[in-house]
This record gives sequence, structure tokens and C-alpha cells, in this order.
Amino acid sequence: MSVETAADPPTLGGDADPEVLATVVAAEAVLGRRFGARIKLTDPEDLGGSERSCVVRVRVATSPFSLPRTLVLKRYLQPLDEHCDSFAREAASYQLFTALASEDRMCPELFAHYPGSRLVVLEDLGHAPTLADKLLGTDARAAERALLSYSRSLGRLHATTAGREADFDALQRRLTVPDFKDPLATDGATALNDLPALLEAELGVQTSAAVLECAARSRKLLETGHHRAFSPSDSCPDNNLITNRGVRFLDLEGGCVRNAIFDAAYLRVPFPSCWCPFGLPNGMTDAMLAGWRAEVRAVWPDLDDDGVLLPMLLDAQLFWVWLTTWQFFSRPEAAQTHSSLLSDTPPETHVLTDRWRRLANDALLAGAQAVAEHAAAVGDRLRVRWFDDDPVLALYPAFRR
Repeated sequence: MSVETAADPPTLGGDADPEVLATVVAAEAVLGRRFGARIKLTDPEDLGGSERSCVVRVRVATSPFSLPRTLVLKRYLQPLDEHCDSFAREAASYQLFTALASEDRMCPELFAHYPGSRLVVLEDLGHAPTLADKLLGTDARAAERALLSYSRSLGRLHATTAGREADFDALQRRLTVPDFKDPLATDGATALNDLPALLEAELGVQTSAAVLECAARSRKLLETGHHRAFSPSDSCPDNNLITNRGVRFLDLEGGCVRNAIFDAAYLRVPFPSCWCPFGLPNGMTDAMLAGWRAEVRAVWPDLDDDGVLLPMLLDAQLFWVWLTTWQFFSRPEAAQTHSSLLSDTPPETHVLTDRWRRLANDALLAGAQAVAEHAAAVGDRLRVRWFDDDPVLALYPAFRR
């Protein structure tokens, strides 16, 4: 019997989801290819996944090898995107980390993968809570510890993968040849080009030459930069597990090597790839950035200098605010990506307005007067357009008193 064909289908019950069944069958074939012997998987548990993928936890019923008792399977359902193959990025990402020492591995271990079925077989990290679980809970101290652990883990991820760009590129080329290294490259450049005209047309706000210079610096960070390392790309709270070994990053569909300053600014926005974030307590963002900085200073000692880090951080923060604003007006479906477990998340209009407010405040503190004035003007127009008062973004539930 070929190892690519299971002798008999898994016993899943009459009401089993066909995609779950297909994922388990594909995983048995992939493991057979990998180990050269039949491995039987049972008791599938649908973990939800998305429109793009099917994610299943299974029990290893029979195996001649020393495999864990349970595994997690992820199979991509949608056709290959010729411009950004999420399967290839995720498989290459897990390969990169699986090759590292266990103490440097910041994501699940990869046991097998196969482009033919577009499937990865991963270590099961169990039922550990996510960062979102902590933020949406009732324990403020636990939520604070989780945020600080997350930011330090992100810094360790960057420090561990600094200088490994060639390794990641080689792993990805074995699966596909990407059109671009960074998934932000296309939309990011378009947003930087088109947003000034969009702001004038939608809000009547003009963008000065001084602000355009800051946008140009953001583009340079996107294209080059000394501080390059692996980025999970979408590190929203529900993509980070809080385990007893530290934070583990999941969903590496956009995994790439880019300037790590964009991930540092991700802490400041915060969570710009998600449209359902609440607010953070005063001082929390600064504490998170300090935790990230403590981890990366060993590989990038120049970032200990505020004169080096803070201007780049503001440029990257401007990038995220401009990108998400352009997405909101040009691609409304992008502003409907919710990951929160709550039904009463802040409206996207509230989230976007708050991002401009934060940019104005941070630019003012950095002495970037032109950026601060521009951001304040955009924020004022958004408030007038959408609200009768000056709304304040509610804190995450864990921090409410």
C-alpha cells in the first residue's frame, strides 16, 4: 500500500465535517510520507480555523515512532494565491524555528508538511490561554503579566532570528518563489502614495511636505533597514498562546523577514492588523516597549539610544496608521476582520479615530510638530464625521474598574 493512501478512513461519526475528515486523511498521508510507515489519527477536534484553513486537533492512535499523544493539523482550503502563498510562508516559518534549539523556538514545532495537500502538522500546545483570553478576562495583574511576557517574547523572537534572512529565503524558495518578501510591500507602498489625496477628498485635510517626508522615511524602513528579523506579521492577541514556557506565536501565514521596528510600533498602535482592539492603561505601552527593547539590545545595541529608536518608531507608527486608514476607506472588508471573543467590540470608526489621536500625542512628545498637527487635524475631522462628542476608547475588560 502506498503511504499516501490511508488503509481506511478515520472514524469521525456520521455528522463529521467533510473538511475535517479530508484534513485528517491528508495528515495521515503526509505523516506516512515523512516517516515511511502508517500513522493512525483519531478523535479529531475542530479548532475553528478560518475561511482560508481548517485547523484540527487529533490523537495519535498508532505510530511506530515516538510522536506526541496529540497533534494539530492545519490545511489550507483556498486556491493558491500567486502573489502571497500563505501556506509557503507558514511552512517556511515553522521550519525556521524548528531548526533552532528548543529554548529559542517561539512557536509550535513542525513535524511534517507537504505542498501537495497544503498542510502542516504541528506540535499541540494544549489548551493554554491566549493573550486575548487574558485581556478579555477579569484579572488585571494577569493581563499585565501576559502583555509584558508577549512583548519580551517578541523581542526574543527578533533577537533569535536577526541575521537569518538568507535561511528563511532559502526555505521559502523550496516551496515557492514569492513575488515579494514582505506581505506589506504592495499595500503599504500604495497607502503611502494614495492616502494624502484620499484624506483631502474624504476629510478636506491637506498633507504638508514635512509630513510627506516622514511618510518617505516609513517607506525606507519598509524597503531596507539594518534591524531586520523574522516577523509573525499578524500578532493579534488571539494569535499568541500564554504557555508555561512563555508566549508562543501562532498563525504565521504572513511570516516574513522585515525591519523589526514595525513590530515594535505594533506595540504602540497597538495591534494594527486587528480591528477590534480596546485601549490599554496609561504606561502599559511604554512598559511593553521597554520589555521588547531589553531583549533586542544584545543584537542591536544602537537601539538603546533614544535618538536612534524613537524617530524610527514614530515613522513606523505613522505607517501603520496610514495603512489602516487607507484600508478602511479603500477596502472596507479589511476593516471587518475581528478576532475578539466579545460581541460588543469597539466600532471600527472608534478604533481608527483613536489611532490618529495616539499618533498626534506621540508625535507631539517626539517633537514632530508637523506630524502631530496633521494627525490631530485628521482625528478632529473623523470625530466630527462619526461622533457627536469626543469618545474615549474603552480599556480591555481586564483593566476596567
